[in-house]
Amino acid sequence: MMPKLYLETSVISYLTARPSRDLILTAHQQITRDWWDFKRKNFQIFVSQLVIQEAGAGDYEAAKKRLQALENIPLLDLTQEVLALAKALLDDGILPTRAKEDALHLAAAA
Repeated sequence: MMPKLYLETSVISYLTARPSRDLILTAHQQITRDWWDFKRKNFQIFVSQLVIQEAGAGDYEAAKKRLQALENIPLLDLTQEVLALAKALLDDGILPTRAKEDALHLAAAA
């Protein structure tokens, strides 16, 4: 059985972004492309509706590329249990209140 992996939006952003002039960002982009081309087949990948929403925001052409990369990846529902876990992560101070989206990503991954 393949390991399951929740793919957060930044991975898709690095994958589909125009090459950066910043050396660190360029390295992140290349590592992401290498992982996508050679390693992703080793995982059962999932995203949530939040990833779709974030990927679809911003520049139309860039959003289109991000959404195309996500087309065949199964979508996890943001169920009441996921929402409750995200709320608990925030209420218990595990994540700061400004990190609502991050709490949703973590809860969906769990």
